[in-house]
Amino acid sequence: MEFLLTRYRNLSVLLVAILLQLGLLAYQIKSNQDVRLIRVWAVSAVTPMARLLQGGSSGISHFFHDYFALRGVREENQQLQARLDKSELENQYLRAQLSTADRASALAIFRTQSQSKTIGAQVTGNTTDTNGTNGTVVIVDRGTSDGIQNGMAVITPEGIVGRVISVYPSASFVRLITDPAFGAGVISQQGHVQGTLKGRGGSTVSIDYIENEEKVEQGEWFYTSGTDGVFPRGLKVGQATQVRAGKTRKEIILTPSGLQGGLEDVLIVIDAVHGTIPATPEANQAVHLVPPPPDTVSEAAEAASQKGPMLVTDLDRIVKRDKQIQSKYGEKNSPPPNFNAVPDAAPAAGSSQHP
Repeated sequence: MEFLLTRYRNLSVLLVAILLQLGLLAYQIKSNQDVRLIRVWAVSAVTPMARLLQGGSSGISHFFHDYFALRGVREENQQLQARLDKSELENQYLRAQLSTADRASALAIFRTQSQSKTIGAQVTGNTTDTNGTNGTVVIVDRGTSDGIQNGMAVITPEGIVGRVISVYPSASFVRLITDPAFGAGVISQQGHVQGTLKGRGGSTVSIDYIENEEKVEQGEWFYTSGTDGVFPRGLKVGQATQVRAGKTRKEIILTPSGLQGGLEDVLIVIDAVHGTIPATPEANQAVHLVPPPPDTVSEAAEAASQKGPMLVTDLDRIVKRDKQIQSKYGEKNSPPPNFNAVPDAAPAAGSSQHP
């Protein structure tokens, strides 16, 4: 068999091709198709590849389209962010200008109302203490050329700030009241209890040298007493946030009112004039009260009669008749009242009475 296939190989291939062609023709005739099978095979073989190529080209096209679109959106977002940042900076600048104007207005009003002569100054920076104690010291833009001297008081409309410790031609160093080396005489508003203010190195101060027997309440205001030779009497210091009895003296913690709103513009007292401690608020203030309601039926009837006519019932008529009967028997040695009797009718209008 192998010999025959080897000897007649070409003829065998030809016969196989002819038989395959005849089979395909028979299948095409049986399926009643006008399209040649070779075309069907070609289309079937090429269609998946064409679909793949079409999908790839469409995906690449959408990718580049989305890329450029997103790139444009990103650039637009960057521009909007830049505008937003610029607007935020402008708003901050306007808020700073408004705050500066408000502080300047407050300082001007306070200077007109204060008896002491003051000069405005602006805080330009902070530094350490010149004595090497690393205290809390700020720099202001006023110096000897403006009449500033060492030891002058520095205040704001809200309270005291500190005192000048070093003076230069165009600047001065001010030690704040929160500095541990700071001290000032203070007095309470209600009991006029005197003590000494001392810095604690943080945001609060303490009041020392007040005995436990002295009456100081939490929330009470303290003012300068004028005994330290720096601050005139009557300036705000702060409000007591903690008051408790200690071993020998009271422990009082104070929140400085002059440092609560920030420290940018201050006043330096050139010529101090002592003031007075404001009076404590009245404990009992006048309160408007509504008049009490009527207690009796007669008062209610009287109040109703002033407003207008009131409806009369049968019971009201009986009560009125009994009162008229009783009124005749109110005298001494008079007989008991007869409630069955009919009271005299009032004379008609215009009628004459006979004796």
